[in-house]
Amino acid sequence: MAYNITKLLSLVSLLLSLSFCTIGVVHARPPFACDPHNPLTRGLKFCRVTVPIHVRVQDLIGRLTLQEKIRLLVNNAIAVPRLGIQGYEWWSEALHGVSNVGPGTKFGGAFPGATSFPQVITTAASFNESLWQEIGRVVSDEARAMYNGGMAGLTYWSPNVNIFRDPRWGRGQETPGEDPVLAAKYAARYVKGLQGDGAGNRLKVAACCKHYTAYDLDNWNGVNRFHFNARVSKQDLADTYNVPFKACVVEGNVASVMCSYNQVNGKPTCADPDLLKGTIRGQWRLNGYIVSDCDSVGVLYEEQHYTRTPEEAAADAIKAGLDLDCGPFLAIHTEAALRRGLVSQLEINWALANTMTVQMRLGMFDGEPWAHQYGNLGPRDVCTPAHQQLALEAARQGIVLLENRGRSLPLSTRRHRTVAVIGPNSDVTVTMIGNYAGVACGYTTPLQGIGRYTRTIYQAGCTDVHCNGNQLFGAAEAAARQADATVLVMGLDQSIEAEFVDRAGLLLPGHQQELVSRVARASRGPTILVLMSGGPIDVTFAKNDPRISAIIWVGYPGQAGGTAIADVLFGTTNPGGKLPMTWYPQNYVTHLPMTDMAMRADPARGYPGRTYRFYRGPVVFPFGLGLSYTTFAHNLAHGPTSVSVPLTSLKATANSTMLSKAVRVSHADCNALSPLDVHVDVKNTGSMDGTHTLLVFTSPPDGKWAASKQLVGFHKIHIAAGSEKRLRISVHACKHLSVVDRFGIRRIPLGEHKLQIGDLSHHVSLQTNSGETKV
Repeated sequence: MAYNITKLLSLVSLLLSLSFCTIGVVHARPPFACDPHNPLTRGLKFCRVTVPIHVRVQDLIGRLTLQEKIRLLVNNAIAVPRLGIQGYEWWSEALHGVSNVGPGTKFGGAFPGATSFPQVITTAASFNESLWQEIGRVVSDEARAMYNGGMAGLTYWSPNVNIFRDPRWGRGQETPGEDPVLAAKYAARYVKGLQGDGAGNRLKVAACCKHYTAYDLDNWNGVNRFHFNARVSKQDLADTYNVPFKACVVEGNVASVMCSYNQVNGKPTCADPDLLKGTIRGQWRLNGYIVSDCDSVGVLYEEQHYTRTPEEAAADAIKAGLDLDCGPFLAIHTEAALRRGLVSQLEINWALANTMTVQMRLGMFDGEPWAHQYGNLGPRDVCTPAHQQLALEAARQGIVLLENRGRSLPLSTRRHRTVAVIGPNSDVTVTMIGNYAGVACGYTTPLQGIGRYTRTIYQAGCTDVHCNGNQLFGAAEAAARQADATVLVMGLDQSIEAEFVDRAGLLLPGHQQELVSRVARASRGPTILVLMSGGPIDVTFAKNDPRISAIIWVGYPGQAGGTAIADVLFGTTNPGGKLPMTWYPQNYVTHLPMTDMAMRADPARGYPGRTYRFYRGPVVFPFGLGLSYTTFAHNLAHGPTSVSVPLTSLKATANSTMLSKAVRVSHADCNALSPLDVHVDVKNTGSMDGTHTLLVFTSPPDGKWAASKQLVGFHKIHIAAGSEKRLRISVHACKHLSVVDRFGIRRIPLGEHKLQIGDLSHHVSLQTNSGETKV
């Protein structure tokens, strides 16, 4: 009995010590403001959680001095000790995991790393909306845990939802790809995952959609983002560049939007009242704050010379609707701008109200962090087995099978007992997580992943991705001769494509192509080319080489990339990803300036157009391509063939239909219009279970209305071999069949529209309730 009591007491002592240890870590952060133990602030109105947030914000602003207000307009906001408020760093990043790129987040101690998911371009290839939201939820769990531990903030300047317009853009990897609908859906779902369920207007963390707008050039041919004036038509702005940002605000209810470095049609975005006050806050009704890209306000004065004085630059930004400056410019020049009468204190107060409201929605003025929602999250909630499993699953779902000659894949552990693993990206770690990443929980390289299935022979072939010599090729060829199969892991890294690093061309760097071709000739078994990159690569040579059995694109697959690659190679995972961007041949970009922002083709000047929506020339691999180890068949079960669009009035008919043969969406009674429900049966006709993504495109009637086809939705389903499932695809005329005219006005063309659902085509005729159908 004494032994049992002693044992019990020891156990209790251990549990208590562990509990106190955990509490010490999780509750390491003192209250940001409104410490219940601080007698100076206990009775202040802005600290009372029962008072409405807007009243608390006004009370707080009314207690600040002018100098305090001005020092709160920048990312490294000062402390206000007399009001019990700590300093705060607004800049943190969480593009595909908690990152230490911004100064607001640090790793170390109880938080040595965080789950590093695949780069966004890879995750986008999954075409899986629920996955995107779940990743956001996990990332925000880890972000909140690190905030509670005093290692991170609560405002995360992610995601990047710019359109991947030009294949050379170094930051295309950060985006969901080239299609505005895909980018919009990704934006809204990832934001919802990060910010929580929004109950009571509260925020788990505050997301930020960037970089608004028409920003997709960093440093090309002597033109950089600080000096670039993006000339964009109203049509392209409305139906391409602004679409993801509108979705962020309207559908995702994002807490912040970041304006970009570049000018749009001669105005810096961070000083354009039409873009900021007029569109983001006015038309879209942003419930949050607008922040500049870092030093953007300084750039518009110092680099773009948009204003004569720094005070004018500060005033122009605040008056346009900017609330927070990432950089010191507003802290330095706003007081002088106020003295000169260029900006009013009321306008400064409005900016502060927008930022402080977000902080209060985050609970930062509610006292002890541990006493409120999410206060229980700590080190044990970071890099959990479940989180790391989700990173692996995301990588698996994002891998795209581009070519599979003679069903060379999957490999067999019985027939392929030795695999040569060759290439500069075959044993990498940090390369797999791309840019804007943090410190990963751990890594599995492609070599390690393949090694879990079979014996490997490893040769790098090149010292790095630049592959400036062929001295190591002989050893690589020898390895291929000895193996039952060869896997070449080639591609790019952040030295080739990154922020401020746009690519010169689309070919594999250096001698990589030579290495691939020589190894393929030497290989005694199937040769598999695995491409690791953010942007597309012209691998026409490999596509046309019969000795290269299969081609796989893995993007930057995150910390578990090696496991996911091996799982696909050996058939544990049946690939289901699809390309979120077009892969062009090298000659597409030879005479195409990155600075030309036009989306639509212009044959008169030899301009080819951008993305699958407007470019009609040859491609290496098209947008939406993605093969499987099984096969799927589609059958149209039911679909309407005609729809009448109700109008709000007879006047609308005369104003919008008679001249243009299209109805303004604003003149259509969209609430009275039922969706078109198309039912499609999808059958797995192969011998392997698989996940299938059905892409839905629409094409308007002939004419100069829009793209010849536009993605309007996608449906991802898992189907067992030999099984069949029915999908209901809902298409709404106002949302999915409307297009934007050259004046930036959204209209519904009348006449015959085509729905392309996988390999099926279905035609629907639109007419008004007055019977007008002619085009």
